[in-house]
Amino acid sequence: MSQTVAGALVEALEKIGVKHIFGLISDSLNPIGDVVRQSSIEWIGIRHEEGGALAAAGQAKLTGRLGVCCGSTGPGSTHLLAGLYEASRDHAPVLAISGDMPRQLEGIDYFQATNPNMLFRDVSLYTETISSPAQAPAVIHQAIATAYAGRGVAHLTVPVDVLLAKAEGSVASIATLRPNPEISASEDDIAEMARRIDEAGSIVIMCGVGCHGAAEELRALSDRLKAPLIHSVKGKDIMPYDDPHWMGGIGMIGTKADYQAVMHCDLFLMLGTDYPYSEFLPRECVLIQVDERARVIGRRAPTELGVIGSVRPTLRSLLDRVKPKSDSRFFDSVTAGRKAWDEMQDRQADPARSKDRIHPQAVARMVSDLAKRDAVFIIDTGLNTLWSGNWIRQRGEQRILGSFNNGAVGTALGQANGIQALDRSRQVIALCGDGGFNMIMCEFLTAVQHKLPVKVVIYNNSTLGLIRLEAESMGLPAWKAMDFPNPDYVALARACGGVGFKAEKPGELRQAIDQALKAEGPAIIDCVVPADELPNVPHIDLDKIANVAKAKVKEMVLKVTGG
Repeated sequence: MSQTVAGALVEALEKIGVKHIFGLISDSLNPIGDVVRQSSIEWIGIRHEEGGALAAAGQAKLTGRLGVCCGSTGPGSTHLLAGLYEASRDHAPVLAISGDMPRQLEGIDYFQATNPNMLFRDVSLYTETISSPAQAPAVIHQAIATAYAGRGVAHLTVPVDVLLAKAEGSVASIATLRPNPEISASEDDIAEMARRIDEAGSIVIMCGVGCHGAAEELRALSDRLKAPLIHSVKGKDIMPYDDPHWMGGIGMIGTKADYQAVMHCDLFLMLGTDYPYSEFLPRECVLIQVDERARVIGRRAPTELGVIGSVRPTLRSLLDRVKPKSDSRFFDSVTAGRKAWDEMQDRQADPARSKDRIHPQAVARMVSDLAKRDAVFIIDTGLNTLWSGNWIRQRGEQRILGSFNNGAVGTALGQANGIQALDRSRQVIALCGDGGFNMIMCEFLTAVQHKLPVKVVIYNNSTLGLIRLEAESMGLPAWKAMDFPNPDYVALARACGGVGFKAEKPGELRQAIDQALKAEGPAIIDCVVPADELPNVPHIDLDKIANVAKAKVKEMVLKVTGG
C-alpha cells in the first residue's frame, strides 16, 4: 500500500514500540499528526516544546527505549533544544523531529528560517535533513539506530512537502532497532580484577546507573568481600534504602561515613558510574572501574585497571573468581557510621522539630513515607535536589530520576508527564523548587488535558535557594535578585483543572501530602519552607564555612543600609 513519508516514519515508530509522540501541533507537523491520529500512537499535545523534549527524555531514561518529540519550523524546533540536552547528558535514546518549510523556500531567508542541522549538532549524535522521499527510509533507520547505539539524541528535519510526498518503500531492518545488549568483560580483565581484589584489605564498591538490574550480584559481592555498597545519586534506587549492604551516597547527596570510607579504603571499585565530582573520589588507593563505555574509564580519578563490560555479566564472572574475605571490621565501621547519620537525618526530618516552620527535610521524608511502593520520584535541580536526594528513603520498586548530569532547573514536571503517560495508574511525583516549577508550570495544563495524574510537590521558599547557597559559599551576600514572589499555587492548580493543597505549618504537612497523593488527577502541594535552611555536608570545608560567615555579615549590613 502506498503511503507518504510521514506515514513511513510513523509506521516505523509503531513497529518498534513507540507509544507516544510529544509535540505542539502546527503547520509543518500536520502531516505527521494526521497519520498519528490514525495510528496506535498517542499524540500528547504539550504546551511548550521544551516540555515535550523533557517528556520524551523522561520516558527514555526510565525505560531505555526510544522517546519521540516534535517541533515545528524555526522557533518550534529551537524550543526543543533545552529539553533534548536532558536526554543527551543522561544518555537516553530520543528521536527529535523538526518540521520545516517547503524545499523551494529554503535559502532565501524565508519566514522562520533556521539551519536545524547546524543548530542541533551539539546536542545530537546524528542530525540530518530528509531532502527527498527516496532518502527517507534509510535516514529514518539511521537516526533511530544511532539514538539506540549511542544512547542519545538523533534529530531529523523533514520539510513539509517531503512529509506529504509518496514514500519510496518502508523502513527496512526494523528488528535491528532496539536497545543495546549487555556485553561481557574479557577473561583477562576478570582475572586481573580478581587478583587485585584478593590482594586488597578494605574495599568500597560504588554503584552507578549501570548497576540497575544487578542488585542480586551486588549483594553477593558485598557479602563475599565484606565490602560496603555506596552509590551515585543516579544509582540510589538500585536497592531499597534499608538494605544492610546499601550505605548511602557520596558528595552532597551522601553521608560522612561513606566519605571517610572512600578516602581510607585500600581498593575502590567503580561499577557503571562516571561520577563527575572528582573531589569526592580517592586519590591514593587502587581504583578499578567497570563500564560499558570505554570513553569514560579513567577520566575522573587515577585508575589502575579499566574494564569494558556491563556490570551484571561482569560481576557474575567475578564472583566465581574472588576469594571470600572474613574480616568485617571495615564493613561494620561504615554500618555504624551510616546508622548515626540516619539518626541525625531522622531528627532533622521530624515535623515536630519546629512549632511554626516546615523544614524542607520533613517535606521530602513525608512524601517518601506516604508514596506507593512502586512510585516514581522525579527530582528537580536546585537546593531541593539535596532535600529530596538525601531524605527520600526508597523502598519496593520505587524509581528516582532527575537532571543529575545536565543539572537543569525546571525539568522535573516535563519528565514526570512523559513517565506518567507510560502508565496512568502508577504514582508519579515531581519534587520541585518554586523557581524550577515556575519555569515550566504551563506543563501542568498538559497533565490536566491528557489525564496524567502527576503529583507536584513544591518547596516554596520564594528564593533561588541553591544560588543563594553558592553565593554565600564564595563570601558573597544573597541579594534581591535571588528572591521572587510566587503565585497562589493552590489557585493555579484549580484554574488549570487540577487540585491544590497547601501546608504552611508542621501540623498541616501530612494531611496536605496524603490528600494530594490520593487525588484522582493532577495535583499540586504547596509546601512553604524557610529560605535559610542549610544542607548537611559530609566533610568540613573550612574555607567555605568562613565564606558563609562573611556573607551573613554582609547580608546583615545590607538589611540595615537597604543596599
